[in-house]
Amino acid sequence: MAFSFFGGIHPKENKHYAEERSVQAFPAPDVVVIPMSQHIGAPCKPLVKKNDIVTKGQKIGDNQGLCVPVHASVSGKVKAVEARPHTNGSTVMAVVIENDHQDTLCPDIQPRTKEQVDALTAEELVSIIREAGVVGMGGAAFPTHVKLSGAIGKADTVIVNAGECEPYITADDRLCQEMPEEVVSGLQIAMRILGLKEGHIGIEDNKPKAAAALKNAAIGTGIIVDVLPAKYPQGAEKQLIYAITKRQVPSGGLPAAVGCVVINAATCKAIHDAVYKGMPLIERIVTVSGDIVMEPKNLMTPIGTSFNEMMEACGTSENPYKVLSGGPMMGAAQFDLSVPTMKAVNAITILGHANNFYVEEPQCLRCGKCIEACPMKLVPVLMYKALFTNDPEEMKAVHMMDCIECGCCAYTCPACVPLVLGFRSGKHIIRTAAAAAAAKK
Repeated sequence: MAFSFFGGIHPKENKHYAEERSVQAFPAPDVVVIPMSQHIGAPCKPLVKKNDIVTKGQKIGDNQGLCVPVHASVSGKVKAVEARPHTNGSTVMAVVIENDHQDTLCPDIQPRTKEQVDALTAEELVSIIREAGVVGMGGAAFPTHVKLSGAIGKADTVIVNAGECEPYITADDRLCQEMPEEVVSGLQIAMRILGLKEGHIGIEDNKPKAAAALKNAAIGTGIIVDVLPAKYPQGAEKQLIYAITKRQVPSGGLPAAVGCVVINAATCKAIHDAVYKGMPLIERIVTVSGDIVMEPKNLMTPIGTSFNEMMEACGTSENPYKVLSGGPMMGAAQFDLSVPTMKAVNAITILGHANNFYVEEPQCLRCGKCIEACPMKLVPVLMYKALFTNDPEEMKAVHMMDCIECGCCAYTCPACVPLVLGFRSGKHIIRTAAAAAAAKK
């Protein structure tokens, strides 16, 4: 089989736990916690205060610059505006809403007909997407309106990432099977904004039902569904671009450097909902799965629902060894299960003690498996060595900033060296040094 990019791995997919589970609506909890920081860029400033009454879909936070607003996912009373735990391990300002279970919809939410949508300009569509708080929902959480508006007149190719190559996660698979028309519609809106007549949807060949549904929905739209051989990390932006266009994003560059824009499948649905339904991003599909989950599910979940509540709805056969926001390759281990689901949380992966591969003092064996697996053609063994110098220039010299943190190196390492954890720390050192140098100028 001819694979579409260098390196990569074939981890056990474990999709069977949840891939046949249709999307269910998760009942809105009694209390939701809406973080003011759910995207790359400036966090929102709260627009409400304690004891305010809010409606479902009402804007409750916004800011200037690289920012998108956040909205209430339920109607009810603001219980608090305070710092709460975040999935990234920090605490951030959040609006806590006590649900009145009335689902009183914000009066600003108005659906649009196709004729009304067809009459909108590219600038108006971008504004609608921004006001709906749409971000990249595959994990990056970059504001979608900035990505699209910055590519107008520059991009000649738009690609939807429906790869979902992480083990266990099936949220986008179910989305594409059950709501393919909405995914295609969101891509068509992006194509209109960018002035393109052709679009692409990249999906792995281990999702035949989703691929067939997308192909059927795309008939007559100018959209091509590219079915790619399954290999992790097929869903990584740079690898997906190369697989479909054979263009290689340069070191330190963005997809725009090669005329491409990549949008997640769930983001496309959010674009459709914003433009046609007038509905801001207040819910998303989350896969709750893992080797000890008793009833894995794909849940349409209100933003702000705690991990604890979703885990209780699915059950576990033993106390978890690790709970991840995201998948086992790139997900972040959680220290507090009261953290809320957010716009970019596509999965809660719950692993048992059989997945404990911790080694007290791991030593590199110089076997080279990490080099063979790296899809970015980096040399992880040298990158790991550079960490011990604590010198940002040494780390930059081995291209540490080009690491996409996919976890291929750590997965293949027989010594269980925590490579990705180290590279994340190294990148933080590089960024901190660059910020300090800029402050001196």
